[in-house]
Amino acid sequence: QVQVVESGGGLVQTGSSLRLSCVFSGPTVEIRRVGWFRQAPGKEREFVAAISWLFDDIKYGGSVKGRFTITKDKAKNTSYLRMISLKPEDTAIYYCAADTYIDAMPGEYPLDYDSWGQGTQVTISS
Repeated sequence: QVQVVESGGGLVQTGSSLRLSCVFSGPTVEIRRVGWFRQAPGKEREFVAAISWLFDDIKYGGSVKGRFTITKDKAKNTSYLRMISLKPEDTAIYYCAADTYIDAMPGEYPLDYDSWGQGTQVTISS
């Protein structure tokens, strides 16, 4: 019953930067790993980044590696996704999620996670 709330999305121009936040509440001691995904209209949900909540392991999707950075602040029950050099193809709803029972290593599939937020819209204009 972990609750998840994303924020920080908006409308920005190509080349701009944004930082998304994901705040967890409820029984946060159950969190083992956190993932960020995105979904554009007419496309499948795409893996963006993931981080272990217990260790130091991180994984990125190939389309964002080198431009996006995932971090965590366990004391604040928060994960951040810093995005730079944004492109129109980054336009999507961005979701974060927590795995509370499966594994602590970063996972790249939606089924790896059980607690999801409602998403935050990111729109990049040309």
